[in-house]
Amino acid sequence: MENTQVIGFIGTGVMGRSMASHLMKAGWRVLVYNRTRSSAESLVENGAVWKDTPAEVAKEADVIITMVGYPKDVEEVYLGENGILNNAKKGAYLIDMTTSEPSLAKRIYEEAKAKGIYSLDAPVSGGDVGAKNAALTIMVGGDQEAFDRMMPVLQVMGKNIILQGGAGAGQHTKMCNQIAIASNMIGVSEAMVYAKKAGLDPSRVLESIGAGAAGSWSLSNLAPRMIKGDFEPGFYVKHMVKDMDIALREAEKMGLWTPGLELSKSLYDEIVRENKENKGTQVLYELLDK
Repeated sequence: MENTQVIGFIGTGVMGRSMASHLMKAGWRVLVYNRTRSSAESLVENGAVWKDTPAEVAKEADVIITMVGYPKDVEEVYLGENGILNNAKKGAYLIDMTTSEPSLAKRIYEEAKAKGIYSLDAPVSGGDVGAKNAALTIMVGGDQEAFDRMMPVLQVMGKNIILQGGAGAGQHTKMCNQIAIASNMIGVSEAMVYAKKAGLDPSRVLESIGAGAAGSWSLSNLAPRMIKGDFEPGFYVKHMVKDMDIALREAEKMGLWTPGLELSKSLYDEIVRENKENKGTQVLYELLDK
């Protein structure tokens, strides 16, 4: 894709900020908007162009990427009166990288298509580390043509990029990802607490089990943070709870029983009750280490 085209990036939080910076380094002119401007200041200082509203971004950008918090934020940014779909240019490409509802992704796709605009749902996995290293896994739903056209943009932010099917398929795939992580995080947290209570050196334990059948992304990347007592967010508890709520609703629609997901949700609900929703998901270790 030509670097002469303009990319708009809406949502410059923990992950979005790194993702937008990679696009800037790759040579694209990047417009940014975030509800809290301070979160985008480092990007503006390095050459990004600040815009005061999503509508202003949409009017100028050829490609608009969103990485916001909740489905309600996605709905407002895309479908609101001053949102993207009422202001984007015909022929523009929209890429929502927020983890959101499959039904909302389909609605955005249909409304975009009616206006001659292309839309992809493309949630990601990999957390702050994957965002910083441009190594995100990107799960995409939408048309093959739009996917192929946007591949050069997606490749700047991620490495494992797969079109899973039509509109909403990316979001459904992300639900599979979150369901797998939910139970895994319980196992990782319990293992690290067990190592500590058994009088072992948790770091040495991690060296052994991380190389065996117990190995996982969460074990390799989040267990070291647990051991250090670092519970700052690579991925917020509040966003994990949001994702689990979506997955539980979707599973219920399918008549699917997800006991692991339900247990994990109950534990993270307890963390929220302890007012730790702005901590990283690895804070589950602290709940179990009592």
